Amino acid sequence: MKRTPKETAKSALTISRRALLLGGVQLGFAGVLALRMRHMQVDQADEFRLRAEENRINIRLIPPARGRIFDREGRVIAENEPTFRITLVREDTDDVDQVIARLARLVELDEDDLNRVYVEMERTRNTPFLPITVADRVSRAEINRVAVNAPALPGIVPEEGLSRVYPQHDTFAHVVGYVGPVSDRDLASFEDPPPLLRIPRFQIGKVGVETKHEEVLRGNAGTKRVEVNAAGRIMRELDRRVGEAGADLQLTLDSALQDYIKARLGEESASVVVMDLEKGDLLAIASAPSYDPNKFVRGISHKDYNALRDNDHRPLASKTVQDAYPPGSTFKMVTALAALEAGLVTPEDTYYCPGHLEVGSRRFHCWKRVGHGHVNLESSLRESCDVYYYELALKVGIERIAAMGRLLGLGEAHELEMSAVTAGLMPDKEWKLRERGAEWLIGDSVNASIGQGFVLSSPLQLAVMSARIATGRTISPRLVKSINGRETPSRAGEPLGLKPDHLNWIRRAMYSVSNDRRGTAYGSRIIGDGYRLAGKTGTAQVLNRVVRNQDVPWEERDHALFVNFAPYDAPQIAVSVVVEHGGGGSTAAAPIARDVTLQALYKGDPPLDAYPTKDRPKIKALQERLARERQAREAERNSRA
Repeated sequence: MKRTPKETAKSALTISRRALLLGGVQLGFAGVLALRMRHMQVDQADEFRLRAEENRINIRLIPPARGRIFDREGRVIAENEPTFRITLVREDTDDVDQVIARLARLVELDEDDLNRVYVEMERTRNTPFLPITVADRVSRAEINRVAVNAPALPGIVPEEGLSRVYPQHDTFAHVVGYVGPVSDRDLASFEDPPPLLRIPRFQIGKVGVETKHEEVLRGNAGTKRVEVNAAGRIMRELDRRVGEAGADLQLTLDSALQDYIKARLGEESASVVVMDLEKGDLLAIASAPSYDPNKFVRGISHKDYNALRDNDHRPLASKTVQDAYPPGSTFKMVTALAALEAGLVTPEDTYYCPGHLEVGSRRFHCWKRVGHGHVNLESSLRESCDVYYYELALKVGIERIAAMGRLLGLGEAHELEMSAVTAGLMPDKEWKLRERGAEWLIGDSVNASIGQGFVLSSPLQLAVMSARIATGRTISPRLVKSINGRETPSRAGEPLGLKPDHLNWIRRAMYSVSNDRRGTAYGSRIIGDGYRLAGKTGTAQVLNRVVRNQDVPWEERDHALFVNFAPYDAPQIAVSVVVEHGGGGSTAAAPIARDVTLQALYKGDPPLDAYPTKDRPKIKALQERLARERQAREAERNSRA
């Protein structure tokens, strides 16, 4: 059927409308698509480019601030200070040698610094974009000089960060230790090293509290998301998440007492431990001589390290916990308590001391060659008669003596946040057979009864022994008082299970050592009734022969020891002192112990009338010198602040 012209026109108009509508829809869709494409390609170009090139987005760790360390009174022992350092990015310079030479005219660089830089460049030659520290802990003035000369120093970047500092220098070196850059050896000690440790020159604890509480002090790293180019260089920072600072530690130690001990020991090779008898807190634990841990943080020179290593007084050794000595006559309380508990002796029983005792074919001498005559428990400890304890050893035997020694804290590596804590040695028959392949001899028991032979004890163990005798409890040493304000458990301990009368007899005999005119430590007594101490002298042979100390070189002389608790009537502290090659306990160790005991009890300088008259001029001079040194340190702290 043929359409009329009118129908044809109407049909064409309908088709045109549909086409127009469809075209409009298509045009609108194309417009929306174009706008979306513009938004994605222009407005969101950066975001989508990063998404498309995800391999160019890196996550970088931000080192956290290390936790601080305080003493029991809140004085700072270890903290962080803002420091400036200068780094070198090798890919940003064409001539490294020339740039370093120019830098050396602006910043002091010693030979060790330069050698370390070239060693680091060799180790990281495949990653030239990694920064290498050229100079650390530089001054603001040096940073300013570098900034002014930046155009002539391509690749040199000044940076600011945090570095560990020990404001009390050598006072706590053996306890707190120090930090240093992560080494390959450190990484090897981890089965799966934390990523934080791979930050260039990131510092971790190396010894002492710094390493024992490394995870607590280290904190958690922050992160930042950065865009890097094909060479690995950071182009811009996209975002960051702040990390968590390490926990603060508060130690049980008293800075003032620790500092006093350092001054009192002077040039001696010695150690002192002071233990509070309420919770087992270590109020002081000092080894002399010491060293400045700040030198290790900054990178100690070969010259300085060799001087420490080759010093015959061993300043690097933590003598209080690391070294073990024959305890000498300070061990006699162990033998006496073993005999008392076994019911083999009473305080009134006496033995005759002619100056020696024949055991088989051997003669064991007393330190007093003419002998002490008839002695009982109290007089034997008071005058330190050896023969009395030889006789006890023959009755008691090594097994009972060793068991008592362990009960009093000897032969045990006490749990403490310090490096290389020794267990010492509390020998018995099984030990000798296992370690020496030989049977225990009766002569071994005789030697052990006076703390010689195989017996070895650290100054820390001797302080624990004194504390347990004073309290009758299994008190143990505590070094960390709190972590982030949360107090650690007390170590007051449980009752030892020894008969109170037996402990009282031993305490009374120790009181006589320091307060009876015939006592071996009477010359180092405390004057007045308030703070009388009870102690025991000891002398440990270094050479296995009878010889006068003044006739041999220093390193062959006997060690001097003293242990005590005070006050006698209501014990608050226990003290142990070991002076290496000091000669006699009564002359070298007892005066130090007396002075430290008074300082701890008075929590400062005691009155001069607490000392015997002969010692007062020396004590006054020491107090005046310490006062000047404290003022100088305070001025230094104020200037740093």
